[in-house]
Amino acid sequence: INQSKYILDILKRFGMENCDTVPTPMVKQPKLKLDLVGKPVDHTDYHSMIGSLMYVTSSRPDIMFATYMCARYQANPNEHHVSAVKRIFRYLKGTINLGLWYSKDSGTAYSDADHAGCHLDRKSTSGSV
Repeated sequence: INQSKYILDILKRFGMENCDTVPTPMVKQPKLKLDLVGKPVDHTDYHSMIGSLMYVTSSRPDIMFATYMCARYQANPNEHHVSAVKRIFRYLKGTINLGLWYSKDSGTAYSDADHAGCHLDRKSTSGSV
């Protein structure tokens, strides 16, 4: 399962088709937080970016955590949050041909969660593959 065509489409839609690539979808120490003093950005564009990335997570679980971290700030996004989202796009450009492959004999699933990992409201984050 590969969404390289869709990834190319969203890179073009958000003006990132010529961006440089990065080796990881987020920085080593994620410090996204609610920033009330940062320069606010258009909510509609931010929502579109997050929605596009959430669609890609169906075949790219490697961006799931970074996408959901950014999705937490949809109510009040600023430039700091947009930079984090753009990093995910830059990562996707460099790994555009990755996808999922299921053999007919595979049927194993994994899940994990943290406990009160969000420093804002102490909510937990879960994930599964």
